[in-house]
Amino acid sequence: MNTVIAHQKTVNLLLICGILGALLYPLTDIIAGNLYKGYSFNEQTVSELFAIGAPTSQLVVALFTISSLLFIAFASGIWLLSGGKRILRALAIMIVGNAVNSLVLWNFFPMHMRGIQPTFTDTMHGILAINPFVLVSLILGAVYFKNWFRYYSIATILLLMIMVVFAVPKALLVYDNQPTPGLGIMERASQYGHQLWHAILAIVLLDRRVDFDTTIE
Repeated sequence: MNTVIAHQKTVNLLLICGILGALLYPLTDIIAGNLYKGYSFNEQTVSELFAIGAPTSQLVVALFTISSLLFIAFASGIWLLSGGKRILRALAIMIVGNAVNSLVLWNFFPMHMRGIQPTFTDTMHGILAINPFVLVSLILGAVYFKNWFRYYSIATILLLMIMVVFAVPKALLVYDNQPTPGLGIMERASQYGHQLWHAILAIVLLDRRVDFDTTIE
């Protein structure tokens, strides 16, 4: 019995990491954006807060790295909770993939500040920023859950797709040092949207007052 209780506590702690990781991302963005003199949440991307030479780069990279590590812990909790269910295990793997992809992006391939000639690191930054793991995670969530969370997952997918369609043309202008009104808002709608989805996923998985299968399916 003590082993079961210890296991449940461990799983709960790991799932809470998903909430903490999801909250740390926007909190870091807001704090860094206010510390960065002249920064525009409307026109500038989150990536510009940790761009090479940005005054907030070290702070953002450190906190975003912690956020990604928290998501790895969160994924471990989902794996332990899965009970061998393949879709849940696949979801855990996708969340780890998202975290690792992000860790590489934050730490090894930041973009340059606007006005600086793009190099290989900017190219890699763009490739890693595509991050298909997020979309696959959302799809798996929509497939597995059969209650309101399925519709919430689908709504989040639609939000991300709409934001990408409108944001990509503006994002290309960043490398030409052109004005990008609205780009920061659109990117944050997408980023905050899927961060919130992860936090709510953690809350749903934590709410196991009745049998796990009947609670979420």
